[in-house]
Amino acid sequence: MNKLIINIILGLLVSTSLMAQVPAPGSAQSEPIAIMNATAHIGNGEVIENAIVTFENGKIRNVVDARKVRMDLSGYKQISASGMHVYPGLILPMTNLGLVEYNAVRASRDYSEVGKIKPHVRAAIAFNTDSELIPTMKFTGIQLAQVCGQGGLVSGTSSVMQLDAWNWEDALYVEDDGVQVNWPALTLRARWWMGENERRVNKNYDEDVAAIKKLLEDTKSYKESNPAEKNLVLEAMVPVLEGKKRLFVNANRPKQIIDAIQTLKPYSVKLVITGAEDAWYVKDLLKENDIPVLLSNVHRLPNRPEEPVDMPYSLPAMLANEGIMVGLTHSDGMIASSRNLPFFAGTVAGYGVGKEEALKMVTSNTAKILGIDNMTGTLESGKDANIVISEGDLLDMRGNIIQYSFIQGREVSFDALQQRLYEKFKTKYESQGLGN
Repeated sequence: MNKLIINIILGLLVSTSLMAQVPAPGSAQSEPIAIMNATAHIGNGEVIENAIVTFENGKIRNVVDARKVRMDLSGYKQISASGMHVYPGLILPMTNLGLVEYNAVRASRDYSEVGKIKPHVRAAIAFNTDSELIPTMKFTGIQLAQVCGQGGLVSGTSSVMQLDAWNWEDALYVEDDGVQVNWPALTLRARWWMGENERRVNKNYDEDVAAIKKLLEDTKSYKESNPAEKNLVLEAMVPVLEGKKRLFVNANRPKQIIDAIQTLKPYSVKLVITGAEDAWYVKDLLKENDIPVLLSNVHRLPNRPEEPVDMPYSLPAMLANEGIMVGLTHSDGMIASSRNLPFFAGTVAGYGVGKEEALKMVTSNTAKILGIDNMTGTLESGKDANIVISEGDLLDMRGNIIQYSFIQGREVSFDALQQRLYEKFKTKYESQGLGN
């Protein structure tokens, strides 16, 4: 056999043997569990200092103050959590988690399809449950993710996925929850390779806005005509006009947000503005139309020299104080940094809102914005047992030490690539007397 072929085969075998394996999903809950004597952060602003939280068959049964209520816990597996903190699982919206592994490797990116208008492209079916990035989210308390495609004017249809599953079908938490729209930019980046130093006007802006409007008009006509032959693009948009799916519109600049709201208002869609970096400048319009926002990475610099340097940190509190519902997310292209979601909330807590209000921005507020608040987002009886137990404050890097995590009552394993690498090199250096 050719020597080159032998070397290739050997290389493939070695690389395959070194491939990391994500932990297997947890087994279905087999016995009722009681979390004892923890501080329970309900997710709606309420805190119970000495709580008992029970769940059975994947559903929360009781969240009570142990100082006031006595319960018969015979038959329950009891978890002693004295001194620890219990939270609802965190929710990461507007992410391509599971759709990309290495941004620099084209073959590992599966978040965009060809074309400008593609609402029928479903992110859920491309969700890779074997992604090594998924366990890193669970380490900090993230249990659910709204997975979305990218690219074009209409990127596709998102789904909410739970992060402990064998395949994308098992991972589905809420299927096809909304359609993602990228509102066209008014200006485009300077083309440095052409000697440009300043941003340029987007000459296609009006044309692109007209294309979005035409999609809605075509959908309206299609819905009313009840055609014999299905159009997949328009079929995907019908639930948006019926109010069964939300329309998530990514828009950052004030005029983008204004144009999006005014253009879409006649269609009575359930609108959510994402990105929303300049939402403060159109706060009255957002409040008047009762439109929630999902703010992207708050760990950034302000957009204008005249803005305070801590403007991104203060923005969530400023909007919340105006009565606008705020959720937090991360979308700067570095998917691995999304694990910092709880720490975004921790930063926000120091700039105008308390910790419990900040917690709502990554739990109950986000659940309401995504339309899943009847299932999750708070520690309340009847909701899914999406529960995180941390040694300390979940929103603080020093206290965010997860001891237990349950998704729909299943205990989640934390054994993944980073832990294996830690143990590997810990053993190496300790054997050399360098462990300390």
